[in-house]
Order: sequence, then C-alpha cells, then structure tokens
Amino acid sequence: MHNRVAPPALPGFDAEDPVESAIVRRLAENWPRRAAVKKPEPDLDDLFDHTKLDYPDSLLPFAQHPVYTALAPQQQERLRAWAWIAFNKNVMDIERCVVNPGFELLAVDAFDVGFADSVAVAVNQAMVDEQYHTLMHLNASSSTRRGRGWSLPTKSLPDVLTVRARAQALSECSDERSRAVVALAYMTVAEISISSYLDVIIDGEDIQPVNRATVRLHNRDELCHASIADALAVSVFDTLDSDERRRFVDGAADAMAAFAGNDFGAWRAIMDTEGIAGGHRMIDDVEHSPESGLLVQDFSGIKKLYDALGVDRPLPSGSASFRPRPASDGRRA
Repeated sequence: MHNRVAPPALPGFDAEDPVESAIVRRLAENWPRRAAVKKPEPDLDDLFDHTKLDYPDSLLPFAQHPVYTALAPQQQERLRAWAWIAFNKNVMDIERCVVNPGFELLAVDAFDVGFADSVAVAVNQAMVDEQYHTLMHLNASSSTRRGRGWSLPTKSLPDVLTVRARAQALSECSDERSRAVVALAYMTVAEISISSYLDVIIDGEDIQPVNRATVRLHNRDELCHASIADALAVSVFDTLDSDERRRFVDGAADAMAAFAGNDFGAWRAIMDTEGIAGGHRMIDDVEHSPESGLLVQDFSGIKKLYDALGVDRPLPSGSASFRPRPASDGRRA
C-alpha cells in the first residue's frame, strides 16, 4: 500500500465566513486534500465588490496633498489599487527575502546554540506557513487586477524598502558570521512586528472584503510566529559576544526604521507608471514634510524583546523615510 503525503496544515479559518473560506479554498486547490465546508463556497472573484476601496485613503501618505485631491475619481481609485498591490508585494518580498532566510539560519542552528529537533520542526513549519502567506497575498493582488480590469504590474515596483535596507546592511558586513547576525536581526523585527503592519488594513467596512480577510488570516499565524522568533532571538543573543550583540541591536534598529517607513521609492515608480502630473513633486513634499508619520507605529513587541535582552534603545519615531547609515565597524555610541 502506498503512503499518501498529507499537505501542510492550511491557515486556520472560519468555515462560516465565505470570504475566509474562499481564500483558503484557493490555497488548497493544488493539493490533493482540501478543507471540508458544509455549504457551497463562493469563488474568490465573486466576492469582489466594486463599491469598496482597495486600500484606505487614511493610509496613503499623500491623502491630503492637493495633487492627489485634485485627481479624477478613477485616478484616485487606481492609486488605491496600486497601494494594495504594493502592500502585498511588501509582505511577499519580506517573507521571501527577509523572514525565510532568517528562519533558515535557525533551522540549521547556524549560531551553534544546540537547538533540539523540536526547534527545527517549529521553524520549518513556520517557513511553510510563510509560503502560504505569500500565495495568499499573490491571490489577493490577482483578484484586484481581475476585479478592476487593470494590469497593475508588480514588476513596475522596485525592491521593497526593508529588502533594500537589509541588502545594504549585509553588504557592510565583513564576514559570514556578521551577516548571519544582521540577517537574524532583520528577521526578528519582521516577524515580531508584522502584525502591526497587517493591522493597519484590517479595520474598515469600506475596504474590499477579500483584502481584509487576507490580512486577517495572515495575522492569525503571525501571532504564533512572533512568539517563536522572540524566544529564539533570546536564545541566540545569549550566545553572542559583546560585539555581535551590538551588531544585532544595530541591525534591529535599522530594520525597524525601514519596516516602519512608507516606501516612497515604490510611490515614485507608481507615479511614473500612471503618468500623474506633479506626482514626483507630491511624493517629495510628503517625504520631506516634518508631519510625515510612520506607517507602522506599534513596536511594543520589540520593546518587550529589548527588555528581555536588557537592551536600552529608543524605538522608531519621526521621519518615515529610511536614511542609510554610514558604514562603520559595527560600533555605535
């Protein structure tokens, strides 16, 4: 008799919620087994509501700028759709380029902590979860493109802010061990703080139900992942020497600055793609405005981690834009 390989566990969902059921069903389509739901499930595209917003105006960094407010309604609608596409790309790129590489370091015990097999199992399961999250957000972007009838090509957008910042930080490291410490710092910040990023779009009855449900489903898993990342970061930190600890904390600070900020590089690319008259001026005005706020403002999870590590560092505040720090030997005042 042949043994059948069961698929990884799908994200937990409310079978009575048609939107959540449709999202999870789409995830399961390529697996031989699917969750059983007693009543017929609607297709994801059937749930698209043309009267709803793809992204809340309140989260657009330029929502009050006269260039934006003077745009025709369809132009504003396209920019909100782009904001949702960029939001999903941000999530997907961070999962693929920041989170899973950091988890991989823990899965192979790259820091020689002496993790038991149970840690490797938990970390690998989290990595499987992250792949599902990537697929969820990819499906959500595809749903928006089909629903609106617009191409909105993701390839028009640059690498996301956190990925760019991480790449720069790694390029400044002189050896593999230092790169591993910085990579762990970026993963830890992303996993502990991503719920705060997802939270910004969950609320609001005027937002697409598929968009809200996608974020809600993702967020449930991340609450568990945050606990894993937090506990393992503490275990690794205890094994680091003083210079490595300083490098980890510096990396975490840079990761938070990038993670919290609005990605103005993406917005400039969108302005070019859409041909918005005055679009670059608008982005410049907003980026350099003293009133420009952080997109993610809740780093209470990192504060809790800092307390556990005995670290006294301020959390992000002020300008939302990422400013690369000068190359150094890893020491800061």
